[in-house]
Amino acid sequence: MKKQKSPWFILFWLSLFIVIFMLMNTSRKSGGVIEMEYSQFKQSVKAGQVSKVVVEPGLITGDFKDEKGEVKKFKTLPMDDPNLVKDMEEANIVDFSGAEKSWLSAFLLSWGPILLLIVFWIWMMRGMSGGGKQAMAFGKSKAKVAVSNGVKKITFKDVAGCEEAKEELEEIISFLKSPARFQKLGGKIPKGVLLYGAPGTGKTLLAKAVAGEAGVPFFSSSGSEFVEMFVGVGASRVRDMFDQGRKNAPCLLFIDEIDAVGRQRFAGIGGGHDEREQTLNQMLVEMDGFDTKEGVILIAATNRPDVLDPAILRPGRFDRQVVVPKPALKDREDILKVHSKDIKISKEVDLTIVAKRTPGFVGADLANVVNEAALLAARKDQVDVTMKNFEDAIDRVLAGPMRKSTVSGPEELKKVAYHESGHTIVAKSLPNADPVHKVSIIPRGAALGLTWQLPEDDKHLVTRSEAMDKIAVLFGGRAAESIVFNEISTGASNDISQATKLATKMVTVFGMSDKIGPISLDKSDEEVFLGRAFSKDSHLSDKMSELIDTEIKKIIDEGLKTAISILKKHKKVMDTMVGYLLKKETLNSDEIELIMRGQPLES
Repeated sequence: MKKQKSPWFILFWLSLFIVIFMLMNTSRKSGGVIEMEYSQFKQSVKAGQVSKVVVEPGLITGDFKDEKGEVKKFKTLPMDDPNLVKDMEEANIVDFSGAEKSWLSAFLLSWGPILLLIVFWIWMMRGMSGGGKQAMAFGKSKAKVAVSNGVKKITFKDVAGCEEAKEELEEIISFLKSPARFQKLGGKIPKGVLLYGAPGTGKTLLAKAVAGEAGVPFFSSSGSEFVEMFVGVGASRVRDMFDQGRKNAPCLLFIDEIDAVGRQRFAGIGGGHDEREQTLNQMLVEMDGFDTKEGVILIAATNRPDVLDPAILRPGRFDRQVVVPKPALKDREDILKVHSKDIKISKEVDLTIVAKRTPGFVGADLANVVNEAALLAARKDQVDVTMKNFEDAIDRVLAGPMRKSTVSGPEELKKVAYHESGHTIVAKSLPNADPVHKVSIIPRGAALGLTWQLPEDDKHLVTRSEAMDKIAVLFGGRAAESIVFNEISTGASNDISQATKLATKMVTVFGMSDKIGPISLDKSDEEVFLGRAFSKDSHLSDKMSELIDTEIKKIIDEGLKTAISILKKHKKVMDTMVGYLLKKETLNSDEIELIMRGQPLES
């Protein structure tokens, strides 16, 4: 529907048009006027050349005939001449007393610009009060109120997993709906709930579910909406948002990505006059200052709780800090069911198997897997989504799409096959390595080949033996190249990077070095902020730094030595696996198991 024009808008432009027209008309009329000396004017009057005179305060204008008989306009400055009226009467000039301009013209010329400014100011003021979207409405909060408007609401039934987080939030909703149930025991309503966890775990979805469950107003905004280039705007928006909340109490306020304004103070450039810090200070006061009222609960979400200011994390501000973890096996299966309820899935699809093959995936990843599987099925004009579509979707999410157009020469393809076979055989030979699910020499993403390892169960702890076996598996590709081709290539660069990072953590974080012992030597977590990065001060002595490097190299050398030893023992198996890879391009776990046992594969 087309928006109607405001009457103030029409009045403004109409007034502007009238004033411009009058000024142009006056300018047009004043064009070609001859300035005449007063003495010359008196001579023309006495000579009968003047036919019309208009006397105004400070100016005399009129018409006269020149030597050629043409009528022209003139103007002159009046003098103190008592004989002027008598001379004009003798010359039969009678039209000399009135003013040429009407009262409307004089009024518009005198007061038109002032009236125009008044109308323009009223128009601007009405625009400023239009809700924050018009010009100069900087200090208004941009929080959006959650309303149904017939749209299907998200509830806790739509959020799979996160049972502990849902219980915490359900208690908040129950408090808002029936506060007497809690207050009869002397309990007070919590002021804030902080949801934190890895990206994609469902923090914002939980907040949307709270909006759907709660029967109270729900204001949502993002942390980045508070900070602007103008100093004081963020603090003003925080005040405005909490004022809206108090007027609608009891209510819920939700701030997504609160680390945008809640970072630790005095850690960057700008000090206490920084706009972000002023915004944070105002938020601290609003949450738990002198002028606080119960009934306004703040829910915030972040994936960086380590960078938040300690003042905002204390009880009385964020009374509840709820972690939203990565989903476990059962939770992943429930999440897949939620996202696939509107997808036409084949009866052969077992979501339990899909959940087992997606360890470490968060809710956003699982939603992407279901969507990719549906797109792959639609691309092939299938009537439903099959298990093969889910397998391809998992591979696509993990490693990227296939790049079959990337054609490698026979020699390079052979190197890739030996490289991936090396990873696979080392992983199958070590007791603490994760099981191999699939190996392929089809390029995906930036990789020329891939070996998929999937843990049987969700792991939260890693032993030293498991870490050492993982490093050996990472060096399996490099070891295979050195054994078969007697030289190495750049294909193991990513493997080397991952192995070095893991070995460094084993020495400096996990205390898995015999010579150094259980000492935490990693201080990188203290250099989160810009201000600290410039003042980095090494806390390690030269001797300790040298010892750390020695221990890291020792772990790396041990892993490479283990990989070389295994592959030399299984050289014949490696050659057989390479032959099948060059023929079939991809081998699954069952085929890999047959090759490791020395049994032939069905053609």
